[in-house]
Amino acid sequence: MSKPASPDQPGGAARLDKIVADARRAREEREQGYREQALKLYPWVCGRCARSFTRENVRELTVHHRDHNHDHNPPDGSNWELLCLYCHDNEHQRYEEHIAAGGKPDTQKSAKQASHKPFEALQALLKRDS
Repeated sequence: MSKPASPDQPGGAARLDKIVADARRAREEREQGYREQALKLYPWVCGRCARSFTRENVRELTVHHRDHNHDHNPPDGSNWELLCLYCHDNEHQRYEEHIAAGGKPDTQKSAKQASHKPFEALQALLKRDS
């Protein structure tokens, strides 16, 4: 593996600029792919504040990765939720504070599944009443 160029070396700054530009372009292409998919799958409503969006303001609706891994993009959209810019920023701030306080990242799936089933007996109740 070659050693990264230093900005002090001849051509080093240009090489670093190209690497950064390529990385940004790749990120934008990746984002466009899952953003377009998410906008087709989900209604244009913020998942937190319930603000509705139209074609005129859909640019303010973002795709949030529930596990905070931007490379985890299942085609069914199970790792995405649409959030407005404000709620998305708030979610990432809360996550950063959680990590800073010594919490585990969501990618480790350390949280237990909920065990309470509030509608478990609903079918029996419906059959009884009919």
